[in-house]
Amino acid sequence: MADVTRSIFVPIARHLRADTNMYIHHLRNGAVAHEGAGTTFWFRPRTSALSQVPLDDREQALLFHARTSDYQDITVQATITYRIDDPTLATTRIDFGIDPETGVWNGSPLEVLGGLLTELAQQPAVQRLAEMTMLEALAVGVTPVRDEIASALANDERLRERGLAVTDVRVVAIRVEAELERALQTGTREQVQQDADRATFERRALAVERERAIAENELKTQIELARREEELVGQRGQNERKRAIEQAAADAIASEAEAARRRIQVETESEATRLMGDAEAGAEQAKYGAYKDVETAVILGLAVQELAKNLPNIDNLTITPDILTQLLAQLGGRSSTDPVTKEAA
Repeated sequence: MADVTRSIFVPIARHLRADTNMYIHHLRNGAVAHEGAGTTFWFRPRTSALSQVPLDDREQALLFHARTSDYQDITVQATITYRIDDPTLATTRIDFGIDPETGVWNGSPLEVLGGLLTELAQQPAVQRLAEMTMLEALAVGVTPVRDEIASALANDERLRERGLAVTDVRVVAIRVEAELERALQTGTREQVQQDADRATFERRALAVERERAIAENELKTQIELARREEELVGQRGQNERKRAIEQAAADAIASEAEAARRRIQVETESEATRLMGDAEAGAEQAKYGAYKDVETAVILGLAVQELAKNLPNIDNLTITPDILTQLLAQLGGRSSTDPVTKEAA
């Protein structure tokens, strides 16, 4: 807004300073005294008429209701961007006058412009939506409504007469009542929920399939391990049988060798015993054959000699006549019965 100050040195005058985006139009006694953006000057309040017109872009928010061809009430939310191209012309059609003491607008010129733009934009939008169904308006209605409003405002003569120019039109949203919107969203929500459930089921099915594949792989692995274990047990059995057969064969060979060795040993010992017996028998026979022609007295002497060899040591021997007589009697009696003596006789 314009900055209006007073000076103690000039009490009947005021000083005005405007911003660069504000156009000031100063009339003094009906004639233009000052005009332009960002101007500063002194003026007398009682003889001056001041107007302040904004030059920057302004936005006007729109919110209005419309009815579709299927008699459904919808709400349109839009934004219009505009600016004042001809501020001098705008001051003649709209009250932009300011208080010379405070620099504040006397009225509400921006609200007047906003109301005008709302009315001019609402009419073509309502007509365009009346040709569409509710579903069409919700689905593709934003672009047609925006183009309709922009075209209507660009060609509107009332805006040009007031020095206004519309630079942009945006339709933010087209909505229906909350209950109807929730009802329309039900199908989509159900579809989304079905898709989510389907994805969940597919994920679970995939997990089950993977678990089944893992279980099958584990089972196949166990079967393969069991088969290999069976082969290993069979191979071990065959090895044990072969080892037992080889051990039995080795034991048989060892037994046969031991039996043969013992047989040979027994045969050798038997042959040695036989030979020794034969030798002893031959020796005895030769010995007894040598005694055949020997006299009895010699044989008795040899017998006594042999007996003496086998008797224990005798330190003292006492022979009495009785013992000697008895011994000689016994020897005499034996001599009469000795086979050798008989053969000699």
